[in-house]
Amino acid sequence: MTTTLSNPTPSADMPAEDPFRYGWRIVRRDLGDGYFDEELVPLRLIDLLHPEEGDQVLCNYDHQRRVRYLTNVFLARTADRPDAVVLSDVRIAWDVPDLRPHGPDIMVIFGVQTIRNWSTFDVAREGVRPTLIVEVTSPETRRFDLYEKVDHYDLAGVPFYVIVDAFERRGQPVVRVVGYERAGTAYRTMTPDERGWLWLEPLQVWIGVQENEVYCFDEQGRRMGDYADLVEMVIESEERVAEALAEAKAQARARMDAEARAEAEARARAEAEARAAAEAEARAATEARLRELEAELRRLRGEG
Repeated sequence: MTTTLSNPTPSADMPAEDPFRYGWRIVRRDLGDGYFDEELVPLRLIDLLHPEEGDQVLCNYDHQRRVRYLTNVFLARTADRPDAVVLSDVRIAWDVPDLRPHGPDIMVIFGVQTIRNWSTFDVAREGVRPTLIVEVTSPETRRFDLYEKVDHYDLAGVPFYVIVDAFERRGQPVVRVVGYERAGTAYRTMTPDERGWLWLEPLQVWIGVQENEVYCFDEQGRRMGDYADLVEMVIESEERVAEALAEAKAQARARMDAEARAEAEARARAEAEARAAAEAEARAATEARLRELEAELRRLRGEG
Protein backbone atom coordinates (compact mmCIF):
# COMPACT_ATOMS: atom_id res chain seq x y z
CA MET A 1 0.00 0.00 0.00
CA THR A 2 1.31 3.48 -0.87
CA THR A 3 0.24 6.89 0.34
CA THR A 4 0.74 9.92 -1.85
CA LEU A 5 -0.08 13.60 -1.65
CA SER A 6 -2.18 14.84 -4.50
CA ASN A 7 -1.14 17.87 -6.50
CA PRO A 8 -4.55 19.14 -7.55
CA THR A 9 -5.34 21.78 -10.10
CA PRO A 10 -6.84 24.70 -8.16
CA SER A 11 -10.51 25.38 -8.83
CA ALA A 12 -12.55 28.51 -8.20
CA ASP A 13 -13.22 27.55 -4.55
CA MET A 14 -9.79 26.01 -3.85
CA PRO A 15 -7.10 28.57 -2.88
CA ALA A 16 -4.14 28.33 -5.27
CA GLU A 17 -1.63 29.37 -2.59
CA ASP A 18 -2.60 26.53 -0.22
CA PRO A 19 -4.79 23.76 -1.64
CA PHE A 20 -5.14 22.19 1.83
CA ARG A 21 -6.31 25.42 3.48
CA TYR A 22 -9.79 24.06 4.22
CA GLY A 23 -8.59 20.57 5.16
CA TRP A 24 -8.38 17.22 3.45
CA ARG A 25 -9.88 13.79 3.09
CA ILE A 26 -8.23 10.45 2.45
CA VAL A 27 -9.42 8.69 -0.67
CA ARG A 28 -8.60 4.99 -0.86
CA ARG A 29 -8.40 3.32 -4.26
CA ASP A 30 -8.27 -0.41 -4.94
CA LEU A 31 -5.44 -1.10 -7.37
CA GLY A 32 -6.20 -4.81 -7.55
CA ASP A 33 -4.17 -7.85 -6.46
CA GLY A 34 -4.42 -6.70 -2.80
CA TYR A 35 -2.82 -3.33 -3.41
CA PHE A 36 -4.41 -0.04 -2.40
CA ASP A 37 -3.49 3.58 -2.83
CA GLU A 38 -4.40 6.29 -0.33
CA GLU A 39 -4.41 9.85 -1.55
CA LEU A 40 -4.82 13.06 0.44
CA VAL A 41 -7.35 15.16 -1.44
CA PRO A 42 -7.81 18.84 -0.52
CA LEU A 43 -11.28 19.84 0.56
CA ARG A 44 -13.21 22.34 -1.52
CA LEU A 45 -15.23 25.08 0.09
CA ILE A 46 -18.47 23.27 -0.76
CA ASP A 47 -17.16 20.22 1.13
CA LEU A 48 -17.33 22.25 4.35
CA LEU A 49 -21.07 22.67 3.83
CA HIS A 50 -21.66 18.99 3.09
CA PRO A 51 -18.78 16.97 4.64
CA GLU A 52 -18.07 13.28 4.40
CA GLU A 53 -17.04 11.02 7.27
CA GLY A 54 -13.32 11.26 7.96
CA ASP A 55 -12.90 14.76 6.54
CA GLN A 56 -10.23 16.73 8.38
CA VAL A 57 -11.51 20.30 8.53
CA LEU A 58 -9.18 23.06 9.74
CA CYS A 59 -10.55 25.63 12.21
CA ASN A 60 -8.97 28.70 13.77
CA TYR A 61 -8.31 29.05 17.50
CA ASP A 62 -11.17 31.44 18.28
CA HIS A 63 -13.63 29.14 16.54
CA GLN A 64 -12.43 26.10 18.51
CA ARG A 65 -12.46 28.03 21.80
CA ARG A 66 -16.02 29.25 21.35
CA VAL A 67 -17.32 25.86 20.26
CA ARG A 68 -15.62 24.21 23.25
CA TYR A 69 -17.09 26.75 25.69
CA LEU A 70 -20.66 26.43 24.40
CA THR A 71 -20.42 22.64 24.24
CA ASN A 72 -19.30 22.48 27.89
CA VAL A 73 -22.12 24.76 29.02
CA PHE A 74 -24.72 22.76 27.08
CA LEU A 75 -23.37 19.49 28.51
CA ALA A 76 -23.72 20.92 32.02
CA ARG A 77 -27.30 22.04 31.32
CA THR A 78 -28.34 18.60 30.03
CA ALA A 79 -26.45 16.52 32.61
CA ASP A 80 -29.69 15.46 34.30
CA ARG A 81 -31.28 14.27 31.05
CA PRO A 82 -30.23 10.68 30.17
CA ASP A 83 -31.99 11.03 26.80
CA ALA A 84 -30.03 14.17 25.84
CA VAL A 85 -26.78 14.33 23.89
CA VAL A 86 -24.60 17.26 22.92
CA LEU A 87 -22.55 16.56 19.80
CA SER A 88 -19.73 18.69 18.42
CA ASP A 89 -18.39 18.33 14.89
CA VAL A 90 -20.44 15.19 14.27
CA ARG A 91 -21.94 14.75 10.81
CA ILE A 92 -25.74 14.55 10.56
CA ALA A 93 -27.71 12.76 7.85
CA TRP A 94 -31.26 14.01 7.37
CA ASP A 95 -34.48 12.21 6.54
CA VAL A 96 -35.45 14.91 4.03
CA PRO A 97 -35.18 14.03 0.31
CA ASP A 98 -32.35 15.78 -1.52
CA LEU A 99 -31.01 17.41 1.67
CA ARG A 100 -27.38 16.38 1.93
CA PRO A 101 -25.62 15.81 5.30
CA HIS A 102 -24.10 18.65 7.30
CA GLY A 103 -21.42 18.90 9.98
CA PRO A 104 -22.77 21.37 12.58
CA ASP A 105 -20.45 22.84 15.18
CA ILE A 106 -22.85 21.90 18.01
CA MET A 107 -26.08 19.89 18.16
CA VAL A 108 -28.32 19.42 21.20
CA ILE A 109 -30.60 16.42 20.76
CA PHE A 110 -33.32 15.21 23.13
CA GLY A 111 -35.21 11.93 23.10
CA VAL A 112 -32.26 9.74 22.13
CA GLN A 113 -32.99 6.10 22.93
CA THR A 114 -29.50 4.64 22.56
CA ILE A 115 -26.16 6.39 22.99
CA ARG A 116 -23.77 5.44 20.20
CA ASN A 117 -20.26 6.38 19.16
CA TRP A 118 -21.57 8.48 16.29
CA SER A 119 -19.50 9.71 13.39
CA THR A 120 -22.75 10.46 11.60
CA PHE A 121 -26.02 10.98 13.45
CA ASP A 122 -28.67 9.42 11.20
CA VAL A 123 -32.00 11.12 11.88
CA ALA A 124 -34.02 8.38 10.20
CA ARG A 125 -32.33 5.62 12.21
CA GLU A 126 -32.44 7.43 15.57
CA GLY A 127 -35.98 8.71 15.15
CA VAL A 128 -35.16 12.18 16.52
CA ARG A 129 -33.68 15.36 15.15
CA PRO A 130 -31.68 18.12 16.88
CA THR A 131 -33.67 20.58 18.96
CA LEU A 132 -30.88 23.16 18.73
CA ILE A 133 -28.02 23.66 16.31
CA VAL A 134 -25.31 26.27 16.87
CA GLU A 135 -22.83 27.35 14.22
CA VAL A 136 -19.81 29.55 14.96
CA THR A 137 -18.74 31.42 11.87
CA SER A 138 -15.28 31.40 10.37
CA PRO A 139 -14.24 33.75 7.55
CA GLU A 140 -14.34 30.99 4.91
CA THR A 141 -17.73 29.52 5.87
CA ARG A 142 -19.58 32.57 7.21
CA ARG A 143 -21.77 32.75 4.12
CA PHE A 144 -22.92 29.16 4.58
CA ASP A 145 -23.87 29.73 8.24
CA LEU A 146 -25.74 32.98 7.58
CA TYR A 147 -27.62 31.97 4.45
CA GLU A 148 -27.54 28.41 3.11
CA LYS A 149 -27.81 26.70 6.49
CA VAL A 150 -30.75 28.85 7.55
CA ASP A 151 -32.72 27.39 4.65
CA HIS A 152 -31.33 23.88 5.13
CA TYR A 153 -32.01 23.63 8.88
CA ASP A 154 -35.44 25.16 8.37
CA LEU A 155 -36.16 22.50 5.76
CA ALA A 156 -34.82 19.80 8.12
CA GLY A 157 -37.26 20.90 10.84
CA VAL A 158 -34.70 21.99 13.45
CA PRO A 159 -36.64 24.01 16.09
CA PHE A 160 -33.81 26.39 17.04
CA TYR A 161 -30.82 27.55 14.99
CA VAL A 162 -28.31 29.99 16.54
CA ILE A 163 -25.35 31.60 14.80
CA VAL A 164 -22.40 33.02 16.71
CA ASP A 165 -21.22 35.43 14.05
CA ALA A 166 -17.59 36.53 14.40
CA PHE A 167 -16.35 38.97 11.77
CA GLU A 168 -14.37 42.16 11.28
CA ARG A 169 -15.83 45.63 10.89
CA ARG A 170 -13.42 48.39 9.90
CA GLY A 171 -10.52 46.22 11.00
CA GLN A 172 -11.98 45.51 14.44
CA PRO A 173 -13.26 42.09 15.59
CA VAL A 174 -16.99 41.94 16.22
CA VAL A 175 -19.11 39.17 17.72
CA ARG A 176 -22.89 39.00 17.53
CA VAL A 177 -25.53 36.34 18.05
CA VAL A 178 -28.36 35.68 15.59
CA GLY A 179 -31.11 33.15 16.19
CA TYR A 180 -34.01 31.51 14.38
CA GLU A 181 -36.93 29.53 15.78
CA ARG A 182 -39.67 27.63 14.06
CA ALA A 183 -43.05 29.32 14.07
CA GLY A 184 -45.52 27.00 12.42
CA THR A 185 -43.87 25.68 9.27
CA ALA A 186 -41.09 28.25 8.83
CA TYR A 187 -38.33 30.03 10.67
CA ARG A 188 -38.69 33.46 12.20
CA THR A 189 -35.91 35.58 13.65
CA MET A 190 -35.60 35.31 17.43
CA THR A 191 -36.16 38.60 19.24
CA PRO A 192 -33.35 39.54 21.65
CA ASP A 193 -34.01 41.23 24.97
CA GLU A 194 -32.80 44.73 25.85
CA ARG A 195 -29.31 43.33 26.44
CA GLY A 196 -29.22 41.76 23.01
CA TRP A 197 -29.39 38.23 24.47
CA LEU A 198 -31.44 35.31 23.16
CA TRP A 199 -33.35 32.94 25.44
CA LEU A 200 -32.73 29.26 24.62
CA GLU A 201 -35.82 27.64 26.03
CA PRO A 202 -34.69 24.00 25.65
CA LEU A 203 -31.60 24.67 27.79
CA GLN A 204 -33.03 27.40 30.02
CA VAL A 205 -30.08 29.70 29.35
CA TRP A 206 -29.45 33.06 27.77
CA ILE A 207 -26.86 33.36 25.03
CA GLY A 208 -25.39 36.72 24.20
CA VAL A 209 -22.36 38.94 23.83
CA GLN A 210 -20.51 40.57 26.71
CA GLU A 211 -17.20 42.39 26.30
CA ASN A 212 -17.27 41.40 22.62
CA GLU A 213 -17.30 37.68 23.43
CA VAL A 214 -20.09 35.12 23.40
CA TYR A 215 -21.26 33.75 26.75
CA CYS A 216 -24.16 31.90 28.28
CA PHE A 217 -26.06 33.24 31.28
CA ASP A 218 -28.41 31.59 33.75
CA GLU A 219 -31.98 32.69 34.48
CA GLN A 220 -30.74 35.43 36.82
CA GLY A 221 -28.34 36.78 34.20
CA ARG A 222 -25.19 35.43 35.85
CA ARG A 223 -22.47 34.55 33.40
CA MET A 224 -21.73 30.85 33.17
CA GLY A 225 -18.09 29.85 33.27
CA ASP A 226 -16.22 27.41 31.11
CA TYR A 227 -14.76 24.14 32.40
CA ALA A 228 -11.45 25.90 33.03
CA ASP A 229 -13.28 28.56 35.05
CA LEU A 230 -15.04 25.86 37.07
CA VAL A 231 -11.75 24.09 37.76
CA GLU A 232 -10.21 27.39 38.90
CA MET A 233 -13.22 28.03 41.16
CA VAL A 234 -12.90 24.55 42.67
CA ILE A 235 -9.17 25.03 43.26
CA GLU A 236 -9.76 28.43 44.88
CA SER A 237 -12.56 26.96 47.00
CA GLU A 238 -10.33 24.08 48.10
CA GLU A 239 -7.56 26.55 48.97
CA ARG A 240 -9.98 28.65 51.02
CA VAL A 241 -11.21 25.52 52.83
CA ALA A 242 -7.62 24.44 53.53
CA GLU A 243 -6.78 27.90 54.87
CA ALA A 244 -9.91 27.90 57.06
CA LEU A 245 -9.06 24.44 58.41
CA ALA A 246 -5.48 25.49 59.16
CA GLU A 247 -6.73 28.62 60.94
CA ALA A 248 -9.30 26.58 62.90
CA LYS A 249 -6.61 24.09 63.94
CA ALA A 250 -4.30 26.91 65.02
CA GLN A 251 -7.09 28.51 67.04
CA ALA A 252 -7.94 25.14 68.62
CA ARG A 253 -4.27 24.59 69.54
CA ALA A 254 -4.05 28.09 71.03
CA ARG A 255 -7.25 27.50 72.99
CA MET A 256 -5.97 24.16 74.29
CA ASP A 257 -2.63 25.74 75.25
CA ALA A 258 -4.44 28.56 77.05
CA GLU A 259 -6.67 26.09 78.87
CA ALA A 260 -3.64 23.99 79.83
CA ARG A 261 -1.87 27.09 81.14
CA ALA A 262 -4.97 28.14 83.09
CA GLU A 263 -5.31 24.65 84.53
CA ALA A 264 -1.62 24.61 85.53
CA GLU A 265 -1.95 28.06 87.11
CA ALA A 266 -5.08 26.90 88.98
CA ARG A 267 -3.23 23.82 90.26
CA ALA A 268 -0.27 25.94 91.32
CA ARG A 269 -2.59 28.40 93.05
CA ALA A 270 -4.43 25.57 94.86
CA GLU A 271 -1.14 24.03 95.93
CA ALA A 272 0.14 27.40 97.18
CA GLU A 273 -3.10 27.97 99.10
CA ALA A 274 -2.88 24.45 100.61
CA ARG A 275 0.73 25.08 101.65
CA ALA A 276 -0.21 28.41 103.19
CA ALA A 277 -3.11 26.79 105.09
CA ALA A 278 -0.86 23.98 106.33
CA GLU A 279 1.80 26.47 107.40
CA ALA A 280 -0.82 28.58 109.21
CA GLU A 281 -2.19 25.50 110.95
CA ALA A 282 1.31 24.39 111.96
CA ARG A 283 2.13 27.87 113.20
CA ALA A 284 -1.06 27.99 115.25
CA ALA A 285 -0.33 24.54 116.72
CA THR A 286 3.23 25.61 117.62
CA GLU A 287 2.01 28.81 119.22
CA ALA A 288 -0.60 26.86 121.24
CA ARG A 289 2.07 24.38 122.39
CA LEU A 290 4.37 27.21 123.41
CA ARG A 291 1.59 28.75 125.48
CA GLU A 292 0.99 25.39 127.20
CA LEU A 293 4.71 25.02 127.99
CA GLU A 294 4.93 28.56 129.35
CA ALA A 295 1.92 27.93 131.57
CA GLU A 296 3.42 24.66 132.90
CA LEU A 297 6.76 26.41 133.55
CA ARG A 298 5.07 29.14 135.59
CA ARG A 299 3.20 26.52 137.61
CA LEU A 300 6.37 24.69 138.43
CA ARG A 301 7.97 27.93 139.59
CA GLY A 302 5.00 28.66 141.72
CA GLU A 303 4.28 31.77 139.82
CA GLY A 304 0.79 31.06 138.81
